[in-house]
Amino acid sequence: MRGIVATGTVVLVLLGFGNHLWWLAAVALLCLCATHGRGSPAAPLPPAGAGAVPDSYRAYRERRERQARWERRYRREHPLEVRRQGREKSG
Repeated sequence: MRGIVATGTVVLVLLGFGNHLWWLAAVALLCLCATHGRGSPAAPLPPAGAGAVPDSYRAYRERRERQARWERRYRREHPLEVRRQGREKSG
């Protein structure tokens, strides 16, 4: 479907070099396809039961683990900066 719309739009734009009303038709076609021609509807959201909680918790844990890995790497690669920051915090 998108290929047909893209081809139709290109044809209308090419015809628009002779008559600018074809350009308006191309814009109208793109607007109609953007608003009404979405194809299949979006996937429904999962129910707010027990299935949603582990996914969000899993994503939370992955973010926390990624952040911890980054912090460990930073401390390993910048030991002097980490010590300086530690002195500033304590004093």
